[in-house]
Amino acid sequence: MIEQEKIERVWFIGIGGIGMSAIARYFHMKGILVAGYDRTPSVVTEALEQEGVSVVFNDACELIDEVFRDASTTLVVYTPAVEHSQKQLVWFRENGFSVLKRAEVLGLITRESKAICIAGTHGKTTISTITTHLFRQSRQGCTAFLGGISKNYATNFLWDGNSPFTVLEADEFDRSFLRLNPASALVSAVDPDHLDIYGDRESFRQAFIDFGRKICKNGCLVVNAALTVDWQLAEGVKVYTYSAAQKADFYATDIRMEDGYYVFTLVTPEDKIENLKMGVPGLLNVENAVGAAALALINGVLPDEIQEALPLFSGIARRFETHINTGDLIYIDDYAHHPEEIRATVNSVRAMYPNHRITGIFQPHLYSRTKDFAKEFAVALELLDELFLLDIYPARELPVAGVDSALIGSDVRRIPVHLCSKELLPEMLSLQLPQVFLSMGAGDIDREVAAIKKRLMSLINKM
Repeated sequence: MIEQEKIERVWFIGIGGIGMSAIARYFHMKGILVAGYDRTPSVVTEALEQEGVSVVFNDACELIDEVFRDASTTLVVYTPAVEHSQKQLVWFRENGFSVLKRAEVLGLITRESKAICIAGTHGKTTISTITTHLFRQSRQGCTAFLGGISKNYATNFLWDGNSPFTVLEADEFDRSFLRLNPASALVSAVDPDHLDIYGDRESFRQAFIDFGRKICKNGCLVVNAALTVDWQLAEGVKVYTYSAAQKADFYATDIRMEDGYYVFTLVTPEDKIENLKMGVPGLLNVENAVGAAALALINGVLPDEIQEALPLFSGIARRFETHINTGDLIYIDDYAHHPEEIRATVNSVRAMYPNHRITGIFQPHLYSRTKDFAKEFAVALELLDELFLLDIYPARELPVAGVDSALIGSDVRRIPVHLCSKELLPEMLSLQLPQVFLSMGAGDIDREVAAIKKRLMSLINKM
């Protein structure tokens, strides 16, 4: 494998992915020549191009620039979501290049730092971004690789050459998080997912136990108090619990709403931090903030720094993001794509608007996930008052016979369900103006947000 000091160029396969683009920005910041491939243009690839990174949208090997064809100086990084038959990936492998998965590169980057790794089936992007914000607003500082675009910093990568800390998400997909070397870690949830990779729920759960084993000697593990996992940890690793629903080592109490945002007291093993104010809405974010604050406090961030920084946290694109908030309509978009995420998101919206009718649109992500959790999706989506179901976003998968959105819709019986394509959605929205509209999914539904917003505003203006 190419030695790190000899890397002069890096070619990314799947450069538009949120995790991949953060690593691309890291190398670009270091003055290393960066370019890559992605399937389609996006907001992320457009931003990379504006920053001086070349991106191609065809996997033809002829599009690999000549300067990236020297195996002695070029590293190739690929996302596990890309097909093994991808033409450029095959060419690089056949020609003796060092070809690494995204997680392997993160493992190398963080090996010499105090890595703070946030894992969990859901919540990890929000928790890692809040954690990053708390560190960046403190004397500690940090470098960060995020799974979403921070609204505070307008990026998914932050660099601090003076801080020993690196904050990053620990992604369970393809067992990627087992490549990392955490000094501190957090686990938010272990609800089964990616069963196409793991095979069964027990193997999925075992992967999180294996992740816990990766925490370095005398490190720390912060876990959601609701989890019951038989952790097997290295010598001296301290375990802390956190919660917004029950007593724990770090927990929220006196939770109340002020001007549309939650305020709470954070109880810690040593003290209390009173009147902590959230800068983003949603009850689920209170628990996320408790977990992030626990990581920050354990690693030297001061209570007064947290008190000052938390209200300034303005959120992440596509994480409980409000696009319309008038007297007639609220429109919120969220990345929720797992049944438990949907449940948490809808319940948070219901808590904020208890007397409103909530209409939701959901785009299932992956045929395998839809097949494995169709009934669980139906139960979670029935928390809405009305549901629009889009076609499945396939991502890396080929169609599976008998698996489509109707598999979910057939189990939703207590509320009206509309199966529709993205093309027909504007017409369907004309049927009735909702009071609260919620779009959810991890596919390409984000590209419909602007059109949905425009359509809803036009309906409001006709009232």
